[in-house]
Amino acid sequence: MPFARLATATTPTCHIGLGLAAVGRPGYINLGRDEDLGDDRSVETLRTRTHELLDAAYAQGVRYFDAARSYGRSEEFLADWLNTRPGLDDIVVGSKWGYTYTADWSTDAETHEVKDHTLATYERQRAESDALLGDRLDLYQIHSVTPDSPALTDKELHAKLAEAAAQGLTIGFSTSGPAQADAIRAALAVTVDGEPLFRTVQSTYNALETSAAPALAEAHDAGLTVIVKEAMANGRLAGPHAPDVLKEIAEETGLGCDAVALAVVLRQPWAGVVLSGAATTNQLASNLHAAVVDLDDDQLTRLATLAEESQAYWERRGQLPWH
Repeated sequence: MPFARLATATTPTCHIGLGLAAVGRPGYINLGRDEDLGDDRSVETLRTRTHELLDAAYAQGVRYFDAARSYGRSEEFLADWLNTRPGLDDIVVGSKWGYTYTADWSTDAETHEVKDHTLATYERQRAESDALLGDRLDLYQIHSVTPDSPALTDKELHAKLAEAAAQGLTIGFSTSGPAQADAIRAALAVTVDGEPLFRTVQSTYNALETSAAPALAEAHDAGLTVIVKEAMANGRLAGPHAPDVLKEIAEETGLGCDAVALAVVLRQPWAGVVLSGAATTNQLASNLHAAVVDLDDDQLTRLATLAEESQAYWERRGQLPWH
């Protein structure tokens, strides 16, 4: 499986990946986007910004890049970058299917994405991803599986995914919502011809939302690579918006709130790759300091007080506006 490449990487940042949700489309729910992106969010401006971030990430040791069909033109931007670097063979490229981007490059669309986990959507979006990324695509994930997702029970879909796996594509899934643990455990039970279908899981985990940790540990023990998304809680753990405890500990370490927040996740023994959702190269550089943050027991105890009740966390996230 392609994630094995990361295990042999020697750079301190090899376990930090770059997610393209924030720069593949003009609107997203992250706090601070007005300052990060400004008013010019044309396709070409965000294409250039994405390429700058990819260049900076690769130069600083990042080797996993994460896109999705619903992240606007993220796959297209990533494909453009890869096409000018045909010799780049030490990276892992992941994308996701299951949501269709519907905002038509607008920040104030009534609906930004539509979820559908049917076989028909998989086949359509797989063809779209393949047209852009071709054999550079290493990992294809079902986007935001919840316990009621038909993707957990559709045997015909499972057979198609297993067929793709047999041809060399790693198959994974991501989760969202207060029942992430239930979705993870249900997905771990999915098999085709007696073999587990999924090889990776991508879930939300951060200092505010820790409820998926036991299930992610189980997934890790079952041999899946765990990818952590939203480690910055959509900007709620970034400097301007960070809780006082996080600001105090960041000052003690001499690094940013973002680096401390990411370090909390990186130290989890089950965390394989932790995604940076940076929208600027300065944010990325600050995020990558997480690899050298050393937190003592007292600091970890204080950070543990930030954890919220899962339902409350997801209700708050659901209220974040698209910027």
